[in-house]
Formats: sequence, C-alpha cells, structure tokens
Amino acid sequence: MTMKVIQPNCRVQFAAEDIDFILSVLGGKLGNAECLVRLLADEESRDLILDDEALLRALLERRGCLRVSTHFYFYVLVRHVFLRSDIKDRTVADYVAELLAEFARTERARCVVPGQPNPLDYFFEMLAALQTADDRTRFHIRVHIGNHSLFLSGVFPERIRFRAEQRGFPDLKYYETIGRTQYRVASDHRLAQRYELANILSTLSERFEATRLALNDISDRLFTLGDSSYALDSLLHANEVSDEAGEN
Repeated sequence: MTMKVIQPNCRVQFAAEDIDFILSVLGGKLGNAECLVRLLADEESRDLILDDEALLRALLERRGCLRVSTHFYFYVLVRHVFLRSDIKDRTVADYVAELLAEFARTERARCVVPGQPNPLDYFFEMLAALQTADDRTRFHIRVHIGNHSLFLSGVFPERIRFRAEQRGFPDLKYYETIGRTQYRVASDHRLAQRYELANILSTLSERFEATRLALNDISDRLFTLGDSSYALDSLLHANEVSDEAGEN
C-alpha cells in the first residue's frame, strides 16, 4: 500500500455549492456564475477573491447549515487566520486546510505503514517504526507525525492542557517539539523536493507555534460541517490512550 502525501489542493477543488456561495456574497462585485468561473480559473484572480474578508464574515456569521465544500470552508478560515499571524504563504494555508479536511476523517488521521498489520495511532509507535522503516517510509512517517501533532495541538489545545495539568500527560510544548522536529527533518528529504513540499514543511517547522496558535483561535469553528464530530472524538480518545501508553 502506498502512503498518501497530503498536497495543498484546496484551491483547485471548488464544488458547485462553493460557486453559489461566493456569488451570494460577492455577486455584486463579480457578476454572474459564468464570469466567476472564468475568474476562478485564473490563479491570481482566484486568490484575490478568496482573500476577500466578506467571505470569511459570511462563513462565520451565517446561520444554519453552510452549503460549501470542506475544502473551501477550511481554506478560507485558515488563510485569514494565518494572515493575522503573519503567515502569508498561500500554499502553507492551503496545505494546512487540506490537512484539516483529511484528518476530519478518522481513517486519514491514522498512520498506515506498508508491512504493518495495523495502523499506527500513537506517537511512540510511529517513532519506533522510524527505526526499521526504509528511507521512503521514514519520510512519510515523519510528515505524518508533524501533521498529527499540528492537528491535535491546533484543534484540541484545551483538552491537551487539561490532561497535562490533571493527569500528567504530555503538554502542548511536547506536541510542538515533536511536530517541529519531524517537519524539519522531513523538509530536508529528497521526497520533499519531489512533492514540492520542502518550503511548506520548513515553514511549518519554523512557525509551528504560531501555526498552532492560529488554529487555536478558530478551533471551535473548524469542524461544524457534516458528521465529523464522531470521527474527532474517536481520534482524541485514541490519542489519549497513546499518551498513557507512552508514559508507561
């Protein structure tokens, strides 16, 4: 089984409902649907449209079920909160948005390693697997550890903080350290160049705390689409078990 590499693809995965949403917010500026589709096909125009603060306000303020894709939703929220944290590279925001969309499904948050009978859910398992994995698999595991650390510390900071204070589990600094380290090593790997991820992984390593804090600001809003709450609860429970196992 080939391990999947997350790519910054949110900005090229527009759904029909995303077009409708953008028109409902910015139609007065952009014209009809045909005009908007042409603008979105141009990278520069598309990025300027997605940077419009009106889209962010509409996503946060509209009541009821939002009819937008998860890729559009996550990208707009992450892009704007990253800008406020002076993380200006759109590809970094796009990568983290894709990470959130993927990890909202429990099966994608699990580390599946070729030759291993079961997914690796816990950091201590992933770190142990690095010792015996081949070069390619080590790269994938390191990226996954970085992603896993950023996701958990970005979305569940209060839960992590509570467990650290009350039960002696690893604190947020632990997640930052392990995530930053694995992103840094992965960014130097030849495969990071092949997948055009070297700059993204390097930035996430250097700005891990700022990235994590930016996600903390919107963590209560991040997962309001679909039925992802069960998946997230399951993931957090698995991580809680992993912390306990790692302490023993």
